Amino acid sequence: MENNEYLLLMNNISKEFPGVKALKDVNFNLKKSEIIGLLGENGAGKSTLIKILSGTYTLTSGEIYLEGEKVIFNRPADALARGIRVIYQEITTLDRLTIVENIFAGEYLHKGRSKIIDWKGMYEEVKSILKKLEVDINPNTVVGDLTPAEKKIVEIGRAIHKKAKILIMDEPTSALNEKEIDTVFKIIRGLKKEGIAVIFISHKISEIFKITDRVAVLRDGVMEGIVNTVDTNNDELIKMMIGRDLGEMYPKRDIKIGNTVLEVKDFSFRNIYKDINFQLKKSEILCLYGLLGSGRSQLIRAIYGAFPKEKGTLEINGEKVDIKNPVDSIKYFMGMVPSDRKNEGAALLMDVKGNITLANINSLGNGAFLSSEIEKEKAKKWIDSLNIKTPSAETLLESLSGGNQQKVILARWLESGSKILILDEPTIGIDVGSKVEIYKLMEDLCEQGVSILMISSELQEVLGVSDRIIVMYEGNITGEFNKNEFNAEKLMKAASGIN
Repeated sequence: MENNEYLLLMNNISKEFPGVKALKDVNFNLKKSEIIGLLGENGAGKSTLIKILSGTYTLTSGEIYLEGEKVIFNRPADALARGIRVIYQEITTLDRLTIVENIFAGEYLHKGRSKIIDWKGMYEEVKSILKKLEVDINPNTVVGDLTPAEKKIVEIGRAIHKKAKILIMDEPTSALNEKEIDTVFKIIRGLKKEGIAVIFISHKISEIFKITDRVAVLRDGVMEGIVNTVDTNNDELIKMMIGRDLGEMYPKRDIKIGNTVLEVKDFSFRNIYKDINFQLKKSEILCLYGLLGSGRSQLIRAIYGAFPKEKGTLEINGEKVDIKNPVDSIKYFMGMVPSDRKNEGAALLMDVKGNITLANINSLGNGAFLSSEIEKEKAKKWIDSLNIKTPSAETLLESLSGGNQQKVILARWLESGSKILILDEPTIGIDVGSKVEIYKLMEDLCEQGVSILMISSELQEVLGVSDRIIVMYEGNITGEFNKNEFNAEKLMKAASGIN
């Protein structure tokens, strides 16, 4: 194809940081009215490529052509001026302002010599944008009252108002439920019809097949290839991403499941979760499955002592226990890895060794006599055994990839001697190669007698790693399935409240 058939051409793009070559002669192209997926493990170079395109980074070498014209982006404003917009994984709306104020932020319309703000004109334009997106929301609604999906729509509306030609969407569905994802996908397809090109970044390969026309795969800073979505498959994309065949993605071993180690009886809190009863057995992976709003997250936090309950009792190894807070849980050798590891699970500005020993600091000594040598020794043990990729035990946790951060948090609870692990979305936001390592680690732990209570929103993951599945809908248990009863359709029906 001739160059002018592409909206965007990035030729031989390289980016070097001190001691690191993040991108090596990468070629990437994008057609008008196209949705292209961008895949790659954490550290593959996706963020670097997008930051070059959006003007956050300057390239070391290479050329960028937009609409056939060579462009140089030295700062984000340069890219914005040419119609390149980024919607990041984290929602960036101004929640105290209305939809109108968010979309026109920093550049209100004015009328007359006195430069009065033209609220009516802005309202009508936003109303037109929302209509184009086929969304029925009052433009004067305060954004803080919207759902996460509606906030994403506001961000898309802002991009349309700014005359976006290329919209980069970085993990746009990470905080959305299935229904909300369908809404966002419908809007993305609508943008395509309007002539807007979309670069769609996701760790969820299933989403790539639902929404994209082509897929570009980066590995270790090199473009492995760009393929038509209809001409590829899950296994091929995974091999391109990690450079090897994965074989079985969810290698379940035949591990003997033992007696009950945790029993939840009559747990209730308002209408969030109601009269919940279940058991977790030794060496078992039990998954709580349900859509957002099912009450599963609040339930496991209540079990751990981090969310209130109005009634209910817990038994650990047949003994009734009173867990009022997470400190009590630790005493009973129960640990929890939360889904929001950045804000709840990880101390990002603390080093790796400090994160690993955080829940068992008493083992290092007392007060001023804490032993740094013992701390290093303990950290090294888990860095080696869990294959944590880190320059050293003194490296700040924030500099590690998502998958390695997750391993560090798991190491913390293993170091504290946890026999019951509660994992809330353990693979959220991490790449497929790291996911497989987490699955293997879960199996290893079960072989050692650890029991795992897990939440996951990825149906294939739930079916692949679980020994037993309990489904919740609107605070109630609507189904329980043993391994020989696993069925995706039955699970979805139970999760949707359909008998």
